Amino acid sequence: MSEDLPATTVHETKATKAAKEARTAQEAAGPLHAEEAEQAAAAEAPKAARTTRTARAGRKTGTARAAKDAKKESAAGQAVAPVAPLDWSNPLRDPQDRRLPRIAGPSGLVIFGVTGDLSRRKLMPAVYDLANRGLLPPGFSLVGFARRDWEDQDFAQVVHDAVKEHARTPFREEVWQQLAEGMRFIPGDFDDDDAFDQLREAVEELDASRGTSGNYAFYLSVPPKFFPKVVQQLKKHGLTDAPDGSWRRAVIEKPFGHDLDSARDLNALVHEVFDPEQVFRIDHYLGKETVQNILALRFANQMYEPIWNRSYVDHVQITMAEDIGIGGRAGYYDGIGAARDVIQNHLLQLMALTAMEEPASFDAPSLLTEKLKVLKAVRLPDDLGRHTVRGQYAGGWQGGAQVPGYLEEEGIDPASTTDTYAAIKLGVDNRRWAGVPFYLRTGKRLGRRVTEIAVVFQRAPHSPFDSTATEELGENAIVIRVQPDEGMTVRFGSKVPGTSMEIRDVSMDFAYGESFTESSPEAYERLILDVLLGDANLFPRHQEVEESWRILDPIEEYWATHERPAQYASGGWGPREADEMLARDGRSWRRP
Repeated sequence: MSEDLPATTVHETKATKAAKEARTAQEAAGPLHAEEAEQAAAAEAPKAARTTRTARAGRKTGTARAAKDAKKESAAGQAVAPVAPLDWSNPLRDPQDRRLPRIAGPSGLVIFGVTGDLSRRKLMPAVYDLANRGLLPPGFSLVGFARRDWEDQDFAQVVHDAVKEHARTPFREEVWQQLAEGMRFIPGDFDDDDAFDQLREAVEELDASRGTSGNYAFYLSVPPKFFPKVVQQLKKHGLTDAPDGSWRRAVIEKPFGHDLDSARDLNALVHEVFDPEQVFRIDHYLGKETVQNILALRFANQMYEPIWNRSYVDHVQITMAEDIGIGGRAGYYDGIGAARDVIQNHLLQLMALTAMEEPASFDAPSLLTEKLKVLKAVRLPDDLGRHTVRGQYAGGWQGGAQVPGYLEEEGIDPASTTDTYAAIKLGVDNRRWAGVPFYLRTGKRLGRRVTEIAVVFQRAPHSPFDSTATEELGENAIVIRVQPDEGMTVRFGSKVPGTSMEIRDVSMDFAYGESFTESSPEAYERLILDVLLGDANLFPRHQEVEESWRILDPIEEYWATHERPAQYASGGWGPREADEMLARDGRSWRRP
């Protein structure tokens, strides 16, 4: 047996042998005993192979030390050949068996702005939940970058606390320990060259010690004004250059600009560094199970698609309501407003999925093609004054407490005209939807937190029951509940038991929580996994972003030159002007 093992060449240094022995011991021991294997291998490495290390490198353990020693000594002697990325396809997996989950291959995630609220509440818990579900590789690495003077163990404690508080799945110590071994933290500003040099070194060290194969995604959880600097620094320090057979990807949070021109400038800047297919723009609504179910509802069933058109649909309402104010986000929100923050991305994406034609297949190019057709066909109303409304919440009572108005919030200019409520009417000029209005609305401090898509159908052309009790009979509707009670409701008329022909609306309800034993993953779980897999199905491409701004820009320009936003009471459902907008069309808003 010993003759079959590869012999150590005479050119290898003792540190190189130590690094190999550490990796071999780790692989043999398995992920749960990796630390013990590293210590055993390191104990046998000669002390002469140790060299002076920097303060940050001194915190690395076992395999990391051996890898850095090998790199330093090889610089003076024989170069160590880089480890080629491994083929991680499973030979035991039948490609026709689609029940097995998709599992990310060797990879790592770098989060810029890792100390922010989004990272603590969503991103880090999502990474843990993926690991807990077995969807991340054993050597997955998480690197944080922020302006905090933290050590690696400080960062690990922050992640630990965030996971304990916000993770969807139960906490398991063995999963946490395996994940924590691959955590690193880089302190510094975005214009700090030394910090980005340290980041590059950390990536190289993790590549050697954790087996990430050079595959890294860079998540820009930072304000948009920092996007250019971070992207340029990544390029300057060689972090965007992936080894042969590996990949580097950029993940960008909204907003993608504040108008069409700024969106184009941002896209051009990012695409100078990353190819378009390497850029993943996060719209977390597209990661929600119910949003993805829109496509399944329409195209996997025969009963809905034949009536999903202008011959049967009267209008469509898409609502995203929040029952909270701006909180501590005055610096971000003022000057942006509800329309730019929600309608430009979330609601127009929901509209595109609702109105699109059947794609040729469920892949990113096919979905992009059909969504772009809808966005390009969107028509604005001729009179923006009559068919768009913006508002600001006023003080009032909500949830049993008295709350301030928008202009009374801390950090808000009393003369601000930023909208906290927006409602617009759009049309789609194509054969399927000609003449069918789409009403989009969003707002803060409304009656309850809810997001839904309501496809409201025309009334029956003739009713033989008009002489009987039909006062409570409304219009048929299919309502897709995106949050919080994910599911779908079908509303239709039914006879009330009794001797008279009394007809009223009833609902047939489907709820995810009642129909499936597995709870729906958080949107960021699905989206982060898709980034690591390179699956762009649920990510808006730059063409969609620019088309969305093309739709919204004329409305924002009109609002900027006209009256101040209408006031509405906190806890209600928006300004009176919004109700009047639909009443002029002979319709009314649904009460979610």
